[in-house]
Amino acid sequence: MVAKSNDLGTRVKGTLWLKVKSKKPEINKIRIAAGVIKNGGIVAFPTETVYGLGADALNPEAVMKVFEAKNRPADDPLIVHIAKKEDMHRLARSVPKTAEKLMVQFWPGPLTLVLKRSQLVPDITVAGLDTVAIRMPSNEVALALIRRSNTPISAPSANLFGKPSPTTAGHVINDLAGRIDVILDAGPTKIGIESTVIDMTTPIPQILRPGGTPYEKLKSVLGKVELHPIATANRKVRVVKARSPGMKHRHYAPEAKMIVVEGEFDKVVKMVQELAAWHMTRGMKVGILATGENQSYYKADAVKSLGSRKDIATIAKNLFGLLREFDEEKVDIIIAEGIAPQGLGLAVMNRLRRAANFAIIKTY
Repeated sequence: MVAKSNDLGTRVKGTLWLKVKSKKPEINKIRIAAGVIKNGGIVAFPTETVYGLGADALNPEAVMKVFEAKNRPADDPLIVHIAKKEDMHRLARSVPKTAEKLMVQFWPGPLTLVLKRSQLVPDITVAGLDTVAIRMPSNEVALALIRRSNTPISAPSANLFGKPSPTTAGHVINDLAGRIDVILDAGPTKIGIESTVIDMTTPIPQILRPGGTPYEKLKSVLGKVELHPIATANRKVRVVKARSPGMKHRHYAPEAKMIVVEGEFDKVVKMVQELAAWHMTRGMKVGILATGENQSYYKADAVKSLGSRKDIATIAKNLFGLLREFDEEKVDIIIAEGIAPQGLGLAVMNRLRRAANFAIIKTY
């Protein structure tokens, strides 16, 4: 990969790589990135969840560049990022009181609200749906970019479509160097998995994608919250129209084949090692994605720890980076331990199951 550096930043295959401070980012660098957005270009930037690939959400030609850079299917809607709560009323036809309650409690933060869209939002941004998904990130670099761009920014994860989401600028460069204009690099993201998406247009608010704001917290505010079947699915579920990213197509997937083992602690450990041994006898390079409590029990070509089962936040933060490490080490198969699908664990299991294309073995 050819890189050229100067006082401002580094160019990698034509993409300008700008390192910025995570707190109080340098205004001259934000101004450069915002200029690209204003002129219809695309910029990768950090949020508190993962790195996003942003374009002017109200410019159809700019949004098309995001789809093209990612090789993203046109029927997979984008999330629109804002820096002012008032923008909700420009982008949505109406904002129910329940949505207002969630905005007060959880914004800025990893929560996306699906509402009926206004005529201001182009069809391409929402994949032709009559709804729009909106969130206000808490990352200071993201907020500075949106404010300076003076427009809502549509931003899916800044990776090639289907691959594990990027949690560092290096992940973005590996996938998209030469395909995007600028990347703002503020170091690793804090949460490591995407925002929770909740549909506020249904009689009872419905979680379409579990993420950084757990179901339990949403229920404590709203009283009643449903989980869409795709959010908890352990097998393929047919979705005709995806109202949220992460519902319809395979996402988060490494190059290697993947199996997730779920069940009781001791039985999971035994099954993971049996599967690893079986595949190694057939000449396959095997990776095991373990929790910290179990890592020492395993023998395989590569054994990596997500972190302790008692620290789900760390597991979530490490997940996508470790899947990418297995790809770098060219393993043929990854065998992953499941965790309890409660709290942030529900989002982790949603990602693991989808990454494995629902190749799941249960040991209950």
